[in-house]
Amino acid sequence: MEKKQQHIAIFTTASLPWLTGTSVNPLFRAAYLAKDEGRKVTLVIPWLSLKDQKHVYPDNITYDSPAEQEKYVRQWLEDRTGFTSLLNIRFYPGKFSLEKRSILALGDITEVIPDEEADIAVLEEPEHLTWYHHGKRWKKKFRLVIGVVHTNYLEYVKREKNFFEAFLVKQINNWVVGIYCHRVIRLSAATQELPQSIICNVHGVNPKFLEIGKKKKEQLQNGDKAFTKGAYYIGKMVWNKGYKELLKLLRDHQKELAGLEVDLYGNGEDSAAVQESAKKLELAVRVHPGRDHADPLFHDYKVFLNPSTTDVVCTTTAEALAMGKTVVCANHPSNDFFKQFPNCKTYDNAKGFVEATNKALNDEPSPLTDDQLHELSWEAATERFLKAANLDAVPTKKLKKTPSKLYMSTSLNLRKNLEDASAMMHSLGTGFLNEKPDEEQRKELGLASPPKKRATYPGKWGF
Repeated sequence: MEKKQQHIAIFTTASLPWLTGTSVNPLFRAAYLAKDEGRKVTLVIPWLSLKDQKHVYPDNITYDSPAEQEKYVRQWLEDRTGFTSLLNIRFYPGKFSLEKRSILALGDITEVIPDEEADIAVLEEPEHLTWYHHGKRWKKKFRLVIGVVHTNYLEYVKREKNFFEAFLVKQINNWVVGIYCHRVIRLSAATQELPQSIICNVHGVNPKFLEIGKKKKEQLQNGDKAFTKGAYYIGKMVWNKGYKELLKLLRDHQKELAGLEVDLYGNGEDSAAVQESAKKLELAVRVHPGRDHADPLFHDYKVFLNPSTTDVVCTTTAEALAMGKTVVCANHPSNDFFKQFPNCKTYDNAKGFVEATNKALNDEPSPLTDDQLHELSWEAATERFLKAANLDAVPTKKLKKTPSKLYMSTSLNLRKNLEDASAMMHSLGTGFLNEKPDEEQRKELGLASPPKKRATYPGKWGF
């Protein structure tokens, strides 16, 4: 009998041209999953009003229609993968929250996928997508719901020293993810523990970085000088993205690191403060605007310094390793995946950072093997995702209440009833918080207007 085609809908919280992890990685995941003809894959991304686009997208890029943005996304993807993807792209109405610095969904975004196509849903950032969800229950609409946790929200709150808010965020994340997801994949142990979760890095790197790595490997094997520059760091220029830790390490150990030159690349609200701190150092630390990490400017750097511990799995670390560089990073759960690569040098303290940095600058990186290059690729990441999600082992029938299974069935029903009650409570609460898309967004997305409420009058009993 022919195997039924899987319909996979991947929902995420951001979209290109915003170059953030939750726009780039789900796009690559969707494209590589769609290479298998046994799957129909739909990527579901937010559509923003013109006002919000101006807040979020770089270089004043805006779009008049979803079709125009979709064309940009497809071209960006094809330029980097070298193939035309068969994935579908759909949009849900979203709104940019200045307070949270992130995009929130408007209305019931499950409606974007017709009921007849609803099969498997992948929620990229499941806690984020379900905090304010008000509509059909994900588990009711989809046969299987998989969450992929990208962000360590708990760590960000803890850094603000707001311990009550941290406790609240932890409980709410546990609650909503438990209600709406069957399985959860945490990219690393740096994330919050969540119900039904396993740890697996299901991300790969843009193929362009692997091509750079292959060229560097050839140069090293031919005895040529592959790297002519020293150390650098690239990342969003905000203090909690590693800049605070890096500048402190450089300030406190200027004598041991004498002669070191470091280039910092990034844009962000703390750019001016980072530049000011860098000027106070005796070491040559230069601050530059952000650039695409695949830019030829970065190809010849030998050492990537990344002391950040707020990432879950740092994309730029993976990209640097793929380009054949030596990476110096903290011995932290977010870097566990990278420890398998000989060019990843971890440290436990300031002394270790100094030793690892000096050694990395003096030694040549080890040429990447074919297996190591594959492990960093999206092909390998897709294999890991399919294994972690265990898509082929999803029950399609309800448990039969045979005498031998009566106790198990009763236990499952009790848990289901509790979950249903919990989901109802969440739905009641989000009814007051979830905003609906305005008429213009509905029109742009071709969504039907909500039915107008007819006037009702009290009956005999006052309702």
